[in-house]
Amino acid sequence: MSEQIEDRNVARAGRLDTATLSDAMDRLGIVGQCRAIKPRDAGFRMAGRAFTILYGPAASPPGTVGDFIDDVPPGHVIVLDNGGRTDATVWGDIMTEIAHRRGIAGTVIDGINRDVHLCLSLGYPVFSRDNWMRTGKDRVQVEATNVPVNIGDVRVAPGDILRGDADGLVSIPRGHEERILAAAEDIEAAENAIRQAVAGGMRLDEARAQYRYHQLQTRAEGATA
Repeated sequence: MSEQIEDRNVARAGRLDTATLSDAMDRLGIVGQCRAIKPRDAGFRMAGRAFTILYGPAASPPGTVGDFIDDVPPGHVIVLDNGGRTDATVWGDIMTEIAHRRGIAGTVIDGINRDVHLCLSLGYPVFSRDNWMRTGKDRVQVEATNVPVNIGDVRVAPGDILRGDADGLVSIPRGHEERILAAAEDIEAAENAIRQAVAGGMRLDEARAQYRYHQLQTRAEGATA
């Protein structure tokens, strides 16, 4: 896939909400809804390709918690797999400040973050399980970068598209992104047409039938999840 097409697909994902993308994944039998990963602010929205980090327990002597920030390309999403831990943070104010300054699209954590005030004041999107102040230093360390990771029970590979909004987070697998985006755009077009028809006086059931709403919301033949 060319870089131009990749950039276009990130922009396409950014124009679709997570609910529509989730419906498209259900129709195609593709799992990408990252359970329990939520924005620290309901106004946060982001779309970008994954730059992944895998954490593990700290060794003796302990390794680094986060010296990878300068390797992340602008426009990407930092994806931190801390195993869902809620007892040690792997993201705080210095990382938020640098990421915002470098034009990184946002941060996703299967775990927790701290220093929420700064991501709120800067408008820098952070999606995580929760926030708490206790440091991950001497508790966890980076084990690998740009490897497949798990985020909210979903496997995320480097380069997958992450899309987040007030309803949560979805991961769009690189090998299926064209199918997912096309299906989501069809669903969005149908829903917009239904809204216009109902506003013009048509019954909802008639509008849904006319624009094949239920077919678009049904598992496609041969799709598996």
